Amino acid sequence: MSWQEAERRFADEVVARETLPRTFERSAARNADRVAQRYKGGVYHRSLVAAGVLDPAPAGGYADLTYAGMRSIVRNLAAGLREVGVDERGRLAIYAGTRMEWAQVDFAALAAGAVVTTVYASSSPSQVRYLLEDPEATVVVVENRALLGEVLDARDDLAHDLEAIVVMDEVGGGDDAGEIDAADVYTLGEIHGIGADAFDEETYESWLDSTAVDDLASLIYTSGTTGKPKGVRLTHGNFRSNVNQCYRRFADRPDRDAGIPGIDAGSTTLSFLPLAHVFERLAGHYMMFAAGATVGYAESPDTLREDFGLVRPTTTTSVPRVYEKLYDAIRDRASESPVTARIFEWAVDVGRRHHATDDPGPLLDVKRALADRLVFSSVREALGGNVDFFISGGGSLSAELCALYHAMDLPILEGYGLTETSPVICVNPPEEPKVGTIGPPVVDTEIAIDGRVVGEEVADVPGDVGELLVRGPQVTGGYWNRPDATREAFSAHDALSADATVAGTPPGERDGDPEEPWFHTGDIVQLRPDGYVAFRERAKQLLVLSTGKNVAPGPIEDRFAANRFVEQCVVLGDGRKFVSALLVPDFEAIEAWADDEGIDLPSDRREICRDERVRERFQAEVDAVNEAFEPYERIKRFRLVSEEFSAENDLLTPTMKKKRRNILDRFADEIEMIYAGE
Repeated sequence: MSWQEAERRFADEVVARETLPRTFERSAARNADRVAQRYKGGVYHRSLVAAGVLDPAPAGGYADLTYAGMRSIVRNLAAGLREVGVDERGRLAIYAGTRMEWAQVDFAALAAGAVVTTVYASSSPSQVRYLLEDPEATVVVVENRALLGEVLDARDDLAHDLEAIVVMDEVGGGDDAGEIDAADVYTLGEIHGIGADAFDEETYESWLDSTAVDDLASLIYTSGTTGKPKGVRLTHGNFRSNVNQCYRRFADRPDRDAGIPGIDAGSTTLSFLPLAHVFERLAGHYMMFAAGATVGYAESPDTLREDFGLVRPTTTTSVPRVYEKLYDAIRDRASESPVTARIFEWAVDVGRRHHATDDPGPLLDVKRALADRLVFSSVREALGGNVDFFISGGGSLSAELCALYHAMDLPILEGYGLTETSPVICVNPPEEPKVGTIGPPVVDTEIAIDGRVVGEEVADVPGDVGELLVRGPQVTGGYWNRPDATREAFSAHDALSADATVAGTPPGERDGDPEEPWFHTGDIVQLRPDGYVAFRERAKQLLVLSTGKNVAPGPIEDRFAANRFVEQCVVLGDGRKFVSALLVPDFEAIEAWADDEGIDLPSDRREICRDERVRERFQAEVDAVNEAFEPYERIKRFRLVSEEFSAENDLLTPTMKKKRRNILDRFADEIEMIYAGE
């Protein structure tokens, strides 16, 4: 029996059709004595610790909370939230970074019957107002005093009333302490105390029973890279279906060979992506707690190396940008001297060749073993020593970078999805990952490839290339208060082009209507003959040159992901005669190269970007990348820019996707210089 058939047939107590709070309750009962959450000390002023609900974690170390302990907190928080204004189908907003209390509040609010809507901790004041006002959130749970101040500033401008504001941390003290001592502002510790006094198990069970699988669970707002954020309506059934689909792919199934890792109650993950985003919410939260796994929470993305060593995860989910930064840190650490740098580059080359060769032979096997002893084993140990595999999503991962991780026995299983699909549509399986793809569709998912949006340039690609359309139980029913956007995103079954290719699980083999509308992802993919899908580009981001040629910028940008000198790249050329790029240098790498070459560089980074010797070095890197592309796809000109793209300067989304429109505006002068005299 193939792994695909085994996946379709697989069933156990984790796979179920039920609401999310019921999933958590059943998992907590099965795994009562297992560790559910690990939390770090010395980071937050947790009000649950101040209230005596949680034991304080040691500064710089982690403490554990069992499933039984987490269930008690979730139940009391649910009862407390009910007491201060949360009601069935009312909207509760969580405005906080990723931490253990985020997870507890999410399950508590859902158990109380509320709809959870999310706000990124990095949101601007105008975004905060919009993300509270559009869903008409009546209760807001914020992380700390600073975010509380943002909500207090916004509340007078809202078109509706807030019933209560809850703060995860202690907020006492300060000159404006009186301002926040309003009757409708509580700490999470206070909510827990109110709930503990009011909790009644029979009443609590009635709340769970009154919520149906098809009821709305959450509103998650799109990142707004192409316009105003839209609230995606996701039901309990949408999320729970995707948990089932992903768990079937990743579970420690009995059909697998002993050496193939999976996810089960013995797994541990390190959570650091925004829980406000659908990817971490599903993969690092709902699926892990359904499985009975342990979730540890990183202090911040800047402390990942330390937190990996302390939590020692078996798996974790992340976006490509984090894997790029992690690899850069590994390489920089290995390049502290010319000798160790050469050893690292030799080991990486050996590992890459060994991974790409079906029959490496005894000599390459010996070299691979030596590379592992000298380099790769210490890399794995620096990441805790227990990682079975990583999961990547939320953007296109460089195939070269992915292969490098596989070569170090740190396989990255790349997947793909959208907020509108809860999110996972495709993901690589642990038993047969294929670098450069996003894997085959998960079970109970039907996809179609519509080739009407691509040009003739892809005619010789094996398989089918076109826009990805999808339908299945994880797909949203539409957008909050946006029937126009809903109509635009869906099409009827007969709207497919006559030559569209359909794959995956048809409605006859799953719960689904044969006339169910297709959701248009807006992404261009390749459906390969082996059934795996390869991501190519967002349809809206395809560059249409003035010559009529279509160019996908993503694959070109991905080629720079593992480059020593290039920190970031954005490829340009829409409406122009040729392709160009803005490159952000890795200034530490450039300065180290200059020292090795005896080159005296300016101290100012903007001057470094203008230095002709530096430009020649980057021209060599661009030339090497260009060799992999057709002549019309190659970067003809580039500019070096000193400002890194980040969420703080509004050039990246909170999930680290490029805001191309903002980048074009920010660097308009540099772009015009590239095309001057075109």
